[in-house]
This record gives sequence, C-alpha cells and structure tokens, in this order.
Amino acid sequence: MTDEACIHVSRDDGICTITFDRVAKKNALNMAMYAELNTALDEAVSDDKVRVILVRGAGGDFTSGNDLEDFARFDPAGTEESVVRFLYRLADLNKPLVAAVEGVAVGIGTTLLLHCDLVYAADNAMFQLPFVKLGLCPEAASSLLLPLLAGYQRAAELLLLGEPFSAQKAREIGLVNGVFAAGDVFNEAFGQARKLTALSPAAISASKGLLQRSRRSLVTETITAELAVFRQRLASPETSAALSDFFQRTLKKKQG
Repeated sequence: MTDEACIHVSRDDGICTITFDRVAKKNALNMAMYAELNTALDEAVSDDKVRVILVRGAGGDFTSGNDLEDFARFDPAGTEESVVRFLYRLADLNKPLVAAVEGVAVGIGTTLLLHCDLVYAADNAMFQLPFVKLGLCPEAASSLLLPLLAGYQRAAELLLLGEPFSAQKAREIGLVNGVFAAGDVFNEAFGQARKLTALSPAAISASKGLLQRSRRSLVTETITAELAVFRQRLASPETSAALSDFFQRTLKKKQG
C-alpha cells in the first residue's frame, strides 16, 4: 500500500474494521484513499464471514474531511469517480455499518455518519459541515438525511453556518447513539458490532432494508442532485477564492 492510500483493513469475529490512517493530515481523505475504501467495502460485502463493517480513524481523529489540495484538482466534468462511487456505495450497503468517532469529523467525516446504522462518539469529538464556508454545497445526501434526522431548522443551522458542534449536540440531534471517553469509544463500538454478529445476518439485512425502504430512492436521487450542484460550485469564483484563502491560512499556521 502506498503512502497516499492510507486505509487499513482488519477482520475479527465477523467484524471488518476499516481505519483511516493518515495521521499527519488528521486522516484527510484523498483520491487514493477513496479507491481503497471502495475496494474494502466491496470485499466486506462479498465476504460471507463479515457480518458488520466498522469504521474508525487512527491517531485520535476520525477524519478532517477531504484533502482540499487533492480536491482542488478535481475536474468539474466528473473525473472524481472514486469519490462518487463511494457516496453511492454508502447508500446501498446491505450490511450494518458502525462508526467509532474521536477528535475531528469534518465534511464527509460527518455526512458518512448519516449512512451508518450505529454511531458512537468520544467526548472530545468535534463535528463540522463547512461546505458553504468553502463556497460549496452539501454532499452524501446530507441535504435530505440531516433534516430528516434533526429537523429542518437545526439541519439548516449546521449546513448553512457550517460551525463546529460537539459530541453532546450530535447526540441530541440523533446523529450518535452514545458518547464515551476517548479511550473507550472504539471498544464500545466494537462491542455493539459484536452483538450484531450474533444475530441472523439475513434478518439484519432484511430489517435494514425495511428501515431504509421509504428513503432509499430519495437518497440516491439526492446524491445525484447534490453532485451536479457541487461540480458547478467547485468551478465557481467563490469556491476558488475560499480554497485559496484556506490554503494561505494553512500555510501561515505551518510557518508558525
């Protein structure tokens, strides 16, 4: 595995654990990592021994979102195939998806949680949906799923203002199932995943399908609609200026 594709996969007791491991970048996702994620999900779905998929981040953070330097090289015509495939893959998983979240969970680090069946967060977790701040728009069907989960006004606050919010607030709006100490959250999530492995996989799959039946087609339609607007926004002067400002501020921080 190259340094650019920092996804680690392990299997234990019917649980496939997928770890974002790019600690120096707070596990920011680049194109190579999306390709690895797609492979990991495909293999987990096709492996009958895998009953549950568990996602986590290494080094005390979940993920700081998309690597914006990598992101800035996107072709608005749609060459970001791995990213697009990952979004649709999240929407059609037929096995339980569990997340253990520590530290930062920015952008896709928050929106992918909307596709999880169970989410457990550390008390130091900090979530953010900064799309509008970057001149962009919501992705991963978050413009549909977050209002369904939290109500329109709270979803609008989080998506339009794009301000960070705590694990406690995430629990209040229903985004996470439980909040634990940072050192305990993975074990708690793994324990819940293990409970799922003891149940009938056919019954779990059927029940998940029924839970998502009323929204499944809407989710894929929303992902498609968001992607169309996202590509337009990515080519806009506002986004170009916002990304330039972000890179300048990042450079100043590195320089001390």
